[in-house]
Amino acid sequence: MRTIKQSGEHELEVKKSRFLCALARVTDEAEAREFVQQRRKLHHDARHHCSAFVLGDLGEVQKSSDDGEPAGTAGVPMLEVLRHHEITNVVAVVTRYFGGVLLGAGGLVRAYSGAVSAALEHVGTVERRPVRTVTTSVDYLVAGKLDNELRSAGYQVVDTEYQDVVRFHVHVPVPEVESFRTWLAEITGGTAEAVLGELTYAETHP
Repeated sequence: MRTIKQSGEHELEVKKSRFLCALARVTDEAEAREFVQQRRKLHHDARHHCSAFVLGDLGEVQKSSDDGEPAGTAGVPMLEVLRHHEITNVVAVVTRYFGGVLLGAGGLVRAYSGAVSAALEHVGTVERRPVRTVTTSVDYLVAGKLDNELRSAGYQVVDTEYQDVVRFHVHVPVPEVESFRTWLAEITGGTAEAVLGELTYAETHP
């Protein structure tokens, strides 16, 4: 799955109608609905505020609304774009200012889906991969070297604790956990142990 790099908006004009698509990161339905309401207030003079959102690590929660447009011409096409791009934890709201020219069902589908596609391209996306949080502890003498080695090898150090020892918390892609154990043993001469923690999802920037 993927998500957006950042929140943002992008405007598309189709036959004098303005389609303003806003995208935001969200983690639950309440946040998604709150964002839709914010857009309504911000553009209270617009005719429609159609929306779609996908939530969950596997995109398991999916909802959409046509908000007064003919059934199936706005919310579902918007949702299809999010699904096609495997986007999750994102809400899309397309605000339409009517330009006086009727677009017909096909035109509306193209306009609403096109607005979301253009907005996704505008804000950019990142991949979300399953990672295991792995913790390892070393003494202060080798901490600096290990920190450099971890970063040079491309591992993501998410936290470092300095106590009686230096404790590194590292995000390791799930398929690489065993090779990380081997690598860590080699780098530290077998003095550091990899303790497996929770499974989470991390963003990887291309």
